[in-house]
Amino acid sequence: MAVRLAMVGMAALLLAGCGSEGSGTVEGEDGTVAHYKVDEASGEVNATLETADGTATMRSGADVPVELPRGFTIYPGAKVTTNTVFEQADANGALVTMESDASPEEMVAFYRKQAEAAGVEIGLNMNTDTMQMIGGDAPDGATFSFTATRKDGGTTAQLMVGEAFR
Repeated sequence: MAVRLAMVGMAALLLAGCGSEGSGTVEGEDGTVAHYKVDEASGEVNATLETADGTATMRSGADVPVELPRGFTIYPGAKVTTNTVFEQADANGALVTMESDASPEEMVAFYRKQAEAAGVEIGLNMNTDTMQMIGGDAPDGATFSFTATRKDGGTTAQLMVGEAFR
């Protein structure tokens, strides 16, 4: 849960602060401070978030190398459109956005198997006409979610995996 909160907190601060600026600092109401820099050539964002619990770093962009924790992999044949990696002293994780010709059902089945192999207990299973979502946590603090949405003959998906170090 701490992994998920830190990733969400960093993303919220950056969305609030990153506009057309190349770099800057954003202060949250809870005392957190985020420093960010946008590489104008690649669009990559690098950020540092300082909280009472320590410092976290984030790197996000289309060309950020994908290194998923716990044995997770990119769906076969999928194109990664954005990868965000997150690290702090006691946790790390990734949020990957990808596109595929596969159906949401096929992609969810693939990631369900990977999550279960990684010790994740699936506690969220949501389906609509065009979207499927699964998510859960492992007893050791790891967290996982996967969302796949069908649109215009293709599927856009987001995979979030985080693990805590104890």
